[in-house]
Amino acid sequence: MARIAGVDLPRNKQVWVSLQYLYGVGSSLSREILAKAGVDPVTKAEDLTEDEVNRIREIIDKQYKVEGEVRKEVSLNIKRLIEIGSYRGLRHHRNLPARGQRTRTNARTKRGARKTVAGRGQRRGMAKT
Repeated sequence: MARIAGVDLPRNKQVWVSLQYLYGVGSSLSREILAKAGVDPVTKAEDLTEDEVNRIREIIDKQYKVEGEVRKEVSLNIKRLIEIGSYRGLRHHRNLPARGQRTRTNARTKRGARKTVAGRGQRRGMAKT
């Protein structure tokens, strides 16, 4: 099993797909890395030789930010937005969507499960009897 940047790559997938399991590597970056390493993108990850794995590992370590470095950079960017008091920072701080999505309905993923609020049972025009 190939282990790159502290992540075990899935063996039964093509190499260009397996590289996407690294945080910060998408499909285009994955193909770019493989082209630089001289590895065929459609070979299975389990069929990689040790030499090919080492070439891929070297390229990723020297030229790209992946995993912890990218996670740290993203969290620092969010902290900076919060500190300067920008609108996006405020939305991140309140755990609400930051990119203009509606929140009257939807936004359940970001806001979490529904919380019941007291006094919402009666609707306008309806009296208890």
